[in-house]
Amino acid sequence: MKLIIGLGNPGSEYERTRHNVGFMAVDAFAQKHGAMNFRVAHQGFMADVLLGGEKLLLLKPQTYMNLSGRSVSSAVAFYKLGLQDLLVIVDDIALPVGTIRLRATGSAGGHNGLRDIERALANLAATEGRTGQAYHRLRIGVDAPGRIPQKDYVLTAFFPAQKTLLERSLSLAVEAAETWATQGIVTAMNRFNASEGEKS
Repeated sequence: MKLIIGLGNPGSEYERTRHNVGFMAVDAFAQKHGAMNFRVAHQGFMADVLLGGEKLLLLKPQTYMNLSGRSVSSAVAFYKLGLQDLLVIVDDIALPVGTIRLRATGSAGGHNGLRDIERALANLAATEGRTGQAYHRLRIGVDAPGRIPQKDYVLTAFFPAQKTLLERSLSLAVEAAETWATQGIVTAMNRFNASEGEKS
């Protein structure tokens, strides 16, 4: 069993904002696999998918971005999952719209949602002899904020000119998550990361 987590903020006012591309990717994954029957569980919305004989859980935490760890740690404890069973999908201002990047581990990179997950998983990580950073993540590019303050930028909608690129990145994210679930993180990184320098 594996858990795919898309990060975002609840509420219609945040629905298509940059910070919610994790929700968008999970919704796209669920729609492709006919699993739009989300239920309330673990302080979030959850759905189940069967893919290649593997049961996948889809989770959209409803705790607001900065408290995402509450929802994630609840689901991880309930289903007795390990860090390597997790894929967190999140926005990244360091990547251009239309691109994605997978990582096997790493820092939060200034992202509050990832930072809270890292904190919440610290105890589990210690039992595995790892750090709280040792879960897999899939970053979706939303472009740099430029002169707009970052905290405001990520809560705004994509520009019309970016929407085609956004759809491309969401499609890539779904394919990458499928590959991760069925073939592992290394194969997914090799197939979907943009260059050799991004495969570590």
